[in-house]
Amino acid sequence: MGEGRGVWPRRDGAAVELVGVGVRVGGGRVLVDEVDWRVEFGGHWVVLGGNGAGKTTLLGIAGAVRHPSSGVASVLGHRLGRVDMRELRRHIGLVAVGRRLVDEELMEEEGLTAHEVVLTGFTGTSAPLWDRYGGAEHERAHALLADLGCKDLADRPFAVCSQGERARVRVARALMPDPALLLLDEPFAGLDLPGREDLIAAVEDLARAHPSLTTILVTHHLEEVPATTTHALLLRDARVLASGPVRETLTSATLSACFARPLTLGHLDGRWHVRAVRDGGGSSGRPGGCR
Repeated sequence: MGEGRGVWPRRDGAAVELVGVGVRVGGGRVLVDEVDWRVEFGGHWVVLGGNGAGKTTLLGIAGAVRHPSSGVASVLGHRLGRVDMRELRRHIGLVAVGRRLVDEELMEEEGLTAHEVVLTGFTGTSAPLWDRYGGAEHERAHALLADLGCKDLADRPFAVCSQGERARVRVARALMPDPALLLLDEPFAGLDLPGREDLIAAVEDLARAHPSLTTILVTHHLEEVPATTTHALLLRDARVLASGPVRETLTSATLSACFARPLTLGHLDGRWHVRAVRDGGGSSGRPGGCR
């Protein structure tokens, strides 16, 4: 019968475990190479690296939307290639800015409220399937909006919500089917400072309120890393540069190596900040300097 049947998700292993995973595409181009990575249940990871380092590719494997070309990948206790991927994805919440546009255009055209948008997460559809939502589903949608700090948006048309409000509604929608794993692919993109800080606070509150939920965040910016983050994975040139507990893994040295320029890292009240090291002449530290 394969691994597609049985208890979902299985908790007799890691939430995500990659062993020697590689992904290659046409022409032999390498997207990720020999990656070993283990995400325990209940962990909160940030994945960092420059453009083309392999962040989104790894998230695609963790989200059960692509297979590795080599190595072994297991998600929620099930090995990819031996499991019904559609069933597996029902237990994974995904918030990805680059994949939202078509669905959200349809939601705006239908005039859906924030509450109705969250409801569609239960069925994974662009439009509500009203016969599938009972009192429990409506109650959960309201509770999730409250958890994300936006219960007052329930009756507001999604089309008129700010970008920051929409970002929190997206997370609530992704949580609607009660996933074991939540993937956040650059969820802060396009947000202004208040919107970013509201979403970071909401993610931190979520981690504290739902300790069994496992999260993986992909971002380019250290300022976007929530204080509740437990582990970090740094990628460079499709390979793992560093991985482990966040306070041990995020250092000025590892970040400098990751982004190939001298950087200095600071930490205050659980949040991170970084800047380029400048020499006496005002250079940013970039090879060749800035002219």
